[in-house]
Amino acid sequence: NAARHGVFSALLAHEGMTGPGPIFEGEMGFEKQLGVSLGNLGEKFHGSPSMILKTSIKYWPAEYHSQSAIEAALFLRSQIGDVSKIKRVVIESHDASVDIIGSEPEKWKPKTRETADHSLPYITAIALIDGEITDRQFEPERFKDPDVWKFLEDVKVERNAELSAMYPDAVGNIVHVDLADGRRLTRRVDYPLGNAKNRLKDSAVEGKFLALIERSIGESRAKKIIELVWKLDEAKNVDELMQALQMPDEK
Repeated sequence: NAARHGVFSALLAHEGMTGPGPIFEGEMGFEKQLGVSLGNLGEKFHGSPSMILKTSIKYWPAEYHSQSAIEAALFLRSQIGDVSKIKRVVIESHDASVDIIGSEPEKWKPKTRETADHSLPYITAIALIDGEITDRQFEPERFKDPDVWKFLEDVKVERNAELSAMYPDAVGNIVHVDLADGRRLTRRVDYPLGNAKNRLKDSAVEGKFLALIERSIGESRAKKIIELVWKLDEAKNVDELMQALQMPDEK
């Protein structure tokens, strides 16, 4: 929403609209209205790195608190092979994760995409079953599959005090898989792929973008957009990028 307002304000300014000059320090400005002092704004952009450098990127198309559980589950899936050997799954998670995506009954029987991609038990289970997390895992025929719901009956979510204490610096999950032969396989991930402390490589970010957009606009155009974005700091304006981003029926 902040970005939307910023773009809208820029468009208004471009068309010639003006407003009060001292919007921050004026008599009815931002500072006095909120009772704060921003000081010299210019100085705030020097010294410590900008918060944007601490941005995390979701690698998989699911709620962020589940990202480390997905990574753990996919690793375990590679070790298990035959998922029919799985008898029980236990997910240890932090309080925020449990409260948001791992406690309500509907998380074990998702009936909408919005519930499925915000369900820690479903997301973890389907990563184990399918060995991947893509848009396909959030299609109705997948998350409503009776066999998947049956599998979910043996998935349990537990709170972990250590993980809760590490949050939000870490967004960890521990996944345990109990097998029919009596073995328990465990994988813990504190900083999932794409976290600010476990950054995605540029190629992985490009790969995610291509996977999401290529089917809509084609590979060559998608790659052109990537090229323009990487050179955005050299561009005199964003006209070429905006043209590339337009859908065909908008031209």
